[in-house]
Amino acid sequence: MRYVAAYLLATLGGNKNPSVTDIEKILGSVGIEVDKERAKKVISELSGKDVNEVISNGKSKLASMPAGGAVVASGAAPAAAGGGGGGSPAKEDKKEAKKEESEESEDDMGFGLFD
Repeated sequence: MRYVAAYLLATLGGNKNPSVTDIEKILGSVGIEVDKERAKKVISELSGKDVNEVISNGKSKLASMPAGGAVVASGAAPAAAGGGGGGSPAKEDKKEAKKEESEESEDDMGFGLFD
């Protein structure tokens, strides 16, 4: 992704056909080492194409992808498989965190928002 971003920055700067050297200069300015093979791959895929057209085609492809997905809780599987006692420490941590948040919010400036 960083190579594509550097390529896009070069084209925004007015360079119609950025080279590996151009990408190296851009990425090197922020301390990123360049893999020349990856840079060459990006250049070969994008050379001769209108960047604005490539972006608009990509947007239409992204629009067709589903955005919602199931999120798996990392602690849920071991608690279900391992048996009892798995859920109680998490509940205690949440209660302690809520208690700390409420104490902090009261100490902000000596008054609450809705007092």
